[in-house]
Amino acid sequence: MVPTFAPTADSVGSLYRSHHGWLHNWLWRKVGCRDGAADIAHDTFMRVLDAGALETLREPRAYLSTIANGLLVNHWRRLTLERAYLEALAVQEAVLEPSPEERALVIEALMQVDAMLASLAPKVREAFLLSQIDGWTYAAIAAHLQVSERMVKKYMAQAMLQCLLISNGDA
Repeated sequence: MVPTFAPTADSVGSLYRSHHGWLHNWLWRKVGCRDGAADIAHDTFMRVLDAGALETLREPRAYLSTIANGLLVNHWRRLTLERAYLEALAVQEAVLEPSPEERALVIEALMQVDAMLASLAPKVREAFLLSQIDGWTYAAIAAHLQVSERMVKKYMAQAMLQCLLISNGDA
């Protein structure tokens, strides 16, 4: 039987003491690494602190696992991006190899772009990628998406606004 959580003056501390071990083990089974599980468990409790909604919490393990699952998705997405970046670097000449600091900055930028793309509506994202990555014209994108060329321009404006927000640090 899962113990229930009764909020006290030290709500987060009580929640932590009651459920940290369970959360860490749950994450360890998913991640396969104790250190990675500890990092994600820590981030989970930091999110709980930021949320500040412990007074109404009735199912602490469901709440913690929902937060941790979102962090796991971000973790795996970051690993996928990092692997793709490192594979791309592997085919480059050694002279062009960036420093560890440059790699970290590039991976962080890739994470921001990935988050921006994930926040876009599917057609906006597809129009943006077809234009910027594949070099398609707006007319070709419009035909492919079965929308007007004017709508493609609106899609691109939405995507460019998100890019601008990222470059300004507002996203």
